[in-house]
Amino acid sequence: MKEFNDTGMDALFSAVLQLKTREDCMKFFTDLCTISELKSMSQRMQVALMLKNKTVYTDIAAATGASTATISRVNRCINYGSDGYNLVIERMENENE
Repeated sequence: MKEFNDTGMDALFSAVLQLKTREDCMKFFTDLCTISELKSMSQRMQVALMLKNKTVYTDIAAATGASTATISRVNRCINYGSDGYNLVIERMENENE
């Protein structure tokens, strides 16, 4: 994507690729992001996992507090996006097997 072709994005993605453990991730992301940003990203990940498990919007909203707009956006990304959610969820499932 054109909007991701800059040195700042390259540095960010390279930095993320250096993370090896959950503790590494926690340290890095708590320095990089505000609590609000982390909670928003966490909520979207929860929504994605629930959508992949075929959970209905109303149950997702009740369990996560996410708005239907957020749920719809995540669902659109899962179905028509860059496959980032699908890639990560598949790898998470394989790790748990």
